[in-house]
Amino acid sequence: MQKKVFECSIDYIQVMDENGNIDANLMPKDVDDNKIVEMYKYMLFARNLDSKTLSLQRQGRADTFAPLLGEEASQIGVAFAMRKDDYLIPAFRQHGIYLARGLPIKSYFLYWKGYEEGNATAKSINALPIIVPVATQMPHGAGVAFTQKYLGRDVVAVAYVGDGGTSEGDFYEAINFAGVNKLPFIAIIENNQWAISIPRNKQTAAETLAQKAVAVGIKGIQVDGNDVIGVYKVVKDAIDNSKNGPTVIECVTYRMSMHTTADDPTKYRSDSEVKAWAEKDPLKRVRAYLVKKGLWNDDLEKKTTEEQLAQIDKAVEEAETFKADPKSMFENIYSFMPEVLKDEEDSAVAANFWQ
Repeated sequence: MQKKVFECSIDYIQVMDENGNIDANLMPKDVDDNKIVEMYKYMLFARNLDSKTLSLQRQGRADTFAPLLGEEASQIGVAFAMRKDDYLIPAFRQHGIYLARGLPIKSYFLYWKGYEEGNATAKSINALPIIVPVATQMPHGAGVAFTQKYLGRDVVAVAYVGDGGTSEGDFYEAINFAGVNKLPFIAIIENNQWAISIPRNKQTAAETLAQKAVAVGIKGIQVDGNDVIGVYKVVKDAIDNSKNGPTVIECVTYRMSMHTTADDPTKYRSDSEVKAWAEKDPLKRVRAYLVKKGLWNDDLEKKTTEEQLAQIDKAVEEAETFKADPKSMFENIYSFMPEVLKDEEDSAVAANFWQ
């Protein structure tokens, strides 16, 4: 006997195309032009923050940094869909969503100057600290989701991972655990086509990354990751459905800049590839839509940019005059301090080793 026991398909969603045209049939009912303007402002803010941080790093005023240029929609769309009490579990390129969730810009720059205080303030917006090891944040996210379900709270854990991270065991373990326990967990795959210098087609033979959800029995969906409204829609739908279990969302986007400031992408990818993706720029399409509707113009762009840069410059100044407390390296690690760590802190204070 032979019979088909299972088959599946993965849906692809795009609400706003590259030219700023809207598919009215997919447009979320709670998204109006005012919200689109606000989304655009935060996307612009994220890009301006990104540019400033890159400049500071090149001047030796910030640590090694991972730019988000080109991935603004995959973060701002998620930020607008998340509720206040939902948890963010980031990787290392999510400063756009941190910004939109309300992290003080000063705290952001403190982190990139190497101060623990910068990471510690992430808890004020229900966010875990920046996670650099690839995909290790995914089990953390599943654990946060498990806790929320155990406590009976209507709270979703939203975890970010890159396309390369989906090849790691931590990714599979997290989504498998989330599926078995029907957790309120959303895995956002920022598929920016490159894991440092390794292209997406060297990561997996799977036609989509979203279909990896199928192996563990949960929903997977693919979205145009440069479409902020499309990203908003699929995340909002996943949150609304979170009581029924987790969702894997693949945001198809592109890393327009380097992997980190320690990387040179010209060594492994062509200019023609970058130019082709530049036509799909997430800001370009939203701006085209707003201009056509008479809601945006060059003067507004200039005024908004100047206001944002002023906020950024003020935060940089505050961060560069900040006096760190050396105790923070001990006191911002655990929710409570283990005795062994307290002994180390006491010894350091007694020796006054940081003077």
